[in-house]
Amino acid sequence: MQSSPDLAIRLQRSAFNRALAERDVSALGAFLAPNAVLVTGTDSALLSGRKAQLLAWRREFSASDPTIYTRTPETITVSRIEPIGFEHGHWQGVAASTGTTLASGTYTAKWRQFGSAWMIEAELYLTLA
Repeated sequence: MQSSPDLAIRLQRSAFNRALAERDVSALGAFLAPNAVLVTGTDSALLSGRKAQLLAWRREFSASDPTIYTRTPETITVSRIEPIGFEHGHWQGVAASTGTTLASGTYTAKWRQFGSAWMIEAELYLTLA
């Protein structure tokens, strides 16, 4: 039985969060479309493409005290006419060593279904704290 697109996207986000927590760069690639785009929340830096994002995660994970990011979806809206969906929610970055919150805010992610897999095409972050 195939899950609903909403549930499939939520499951993908949960697995993405797990890969971040485990600092598993190779696992992260499976969630990102080849041309995925990420706009960071504080300085609006643009990371264009899966390769650029994975390089950024490698740098983050190799820091002496990396920040572990979690995205928590609040709503998922899936198109009825195209294999795409929007995810809106809150994100939080915590110090790996202490769990202290370093930054947080809101985000929007655009997902696209490729075959049976939902992948992130774009993410846009807003830092609020």
